This record gives sequence, structure tokens and C-alpha cells, in this order.
Amino acid sequence: MTSRADLFDAVVELPNASIQRRYDALVGLDDIKGRLSKEAELLLNPAVLEQWSKTHHGTRIAACDAFADRPPMFLFAGDVGTGKTALAESFGDNIARSLSIPVLLFRLSLSSRGSGAVGEMTQLLAAAFDEVRRSVATESKKHRSASILLIDEADALAQSREASQMHHEDRAGVNALIRGLNSLSEKRVPVLIVLATNRLDAIDPAVRRRAAATFCFERPNDAQRRDALAALLRGLRLSGTDIARLVEATGPTDSRSYGFTYSDLYQRLVPSAVLAAYPGRALTAELLIETALTLNPTPPFAERNAE
Repeated sequence: MTSRADLFDAVVELPNASIQRRYDALVGLDDIKGRLSKEAELLLNPAVLEQWSKTHHGTRIAACDAFADRPPMFLFAGDVGTGKTALAESFGDNIARSLSIPVLLFRLSLSSRGSGAVGEMTQLLAAAFDEVRRSVATESKKHRSASILLIDEADALAQSREASQMHHEDRAGVNALIRGLNSLSEKRVPVLIVLATNRLDAIDPAVRRRAAATFCFERPNDAQRRDALAALLRGLRLSGTDIARLVEATGPTDSRSYGFTYSDLYQRLVPSAVLAAYPGRALTAELLIETALTLNPTPPFAERNAE
């Protein structure tokens, strides 16, 4: 019998203080966070939309029907380091707190996609959907709950069946994914599916059509880098001019058309500058700018593939 460990890299119970800190640290994604919270609430608890309609219009308006049959699936698309996976892994904590319900986050394992044997991927995907549905059914006997299934690098699983070189087993896997999505939509169970990808155009059109919403993640612009850097460097008493110089140093240049990603700022720039300062000197604006100028930001996905 296939176990949870065979299917998922991790199963995380939310709310969780550590995950909440990760969610709050995602500066610059406020617009996406706001819409995602609304979309998720309406999919998990459709009754609130009818309540809204009756409160503001005195009846259930026809516009509510547009939300009735949407599959509970989101597409997160964007380049590496733009925050899509970090948000996919953490937005469930905000849902758990705002709706006052327990939420389980399931992250589909790469190994659960099978080794290519006939029927294997189909069976594993069916088992994964069944396990997520069971988790909600079990919890609902005690109290209202929800689950989230995250499928990262979704283009490896849901690639377009229009590709002529596509293996039969891969086609079967896409079909199994669509059946799972349709099943969740028909049964209206409180489960959300998140597909995260660097290559939105590689996702099968039938899967893309089923997304309740597609969220596109971009590299941070000047204002977003300023907000992210100000939050990261809080306590250093840097001046506005210092931050502005650092924003410029992490942006596009004459030799490249792209700037730093969020992960470049969080995981490379600031740690590298701290290590350069430790243990003998303070972390200064000059050191941060010097570090930024020595680092190359992560190239866009398409550009890396062309190399």
C-alpha cells in the first residue's frame, strides 16, 4: 500500500508560527496575497459569497453562478526566485488563521511522479488525490478543515499533450491530473490545488483552462526591491540614500536587462554581505553595495535554457 511518505515530500499542519513568519516576510507580493486570500476563501467556503450577495443586494445575484463550478486550482507562474513557491508553501497559514480552521499542506514528491512504468504515474496521482481527500474527510468529523496540495515544477507533470514527442505514460499522467481536478470540483471538498511552474506555456491547455486563477510572479521592480531591502536591513539605520543606491545596484544594468530576484536578495546578497562583515566589522551600506556589484543575479529561466 502506498504511504504518505511515498507520495509527499512533506505534510505540514497549519497554522504554524514558522510558516507565518515566512508568509509575512514575502514583501512586495501584497497584490497577489490579497487576491489569493479572497479566491481561496470563496473556493473553500462558497457560502460566504451568497451571504455577501444577500447582504448587499438582498438576494442571490446571478453573478454568484460564475464562481459555482470553478475547479479549486491555482496556477503560480514565474521565474525562479520570484516568490511563487515560497507563497505556495505559506499562504495556507493565512487561510488557517483567517478562517479559524486547521489546514494541511501536502507537497507532492517528485518521486511520486513515477519511473515511467506503464500505469505507474496514473496510480500514484490517483493515490495522492485520494489521500488529500481522505485527510479532509477525517478532519471534518471533528471540525471544519481544509487541505492544500502543492505540485511544484508542474510543467514536468502537466506538460502539454500536444507535444509530438510526449511519452504515452506522460499523457496518461496529465489525464489523471485532470480527472483528479474534476473530481474535487464535482464533490466540492475543501481542497485547493496549487501548480507552480517556471514555464506556463508548457502546461497543457486543458489544465490551464481549469485554473480558477493564474498568478504571474515577476522579478521585483525598484519599489519592490526597496521595500524588501528596507525590511531585510531593518536595524542598520541606513539612510534613504543608502537604500536608493542599493536598489540601483541590484537592478538592471547596461550589460543585463534584469535585476535581482527576491531569492537573490534574501538568500545571496544579504548573507554574503553578513559573512564578509563577520566577525571583525560592521555591516555597512558600502559593504552591501560592494557585495551587490560582485554578484550576478539569477538569469531568467529562458536565458539559462539557451546557454
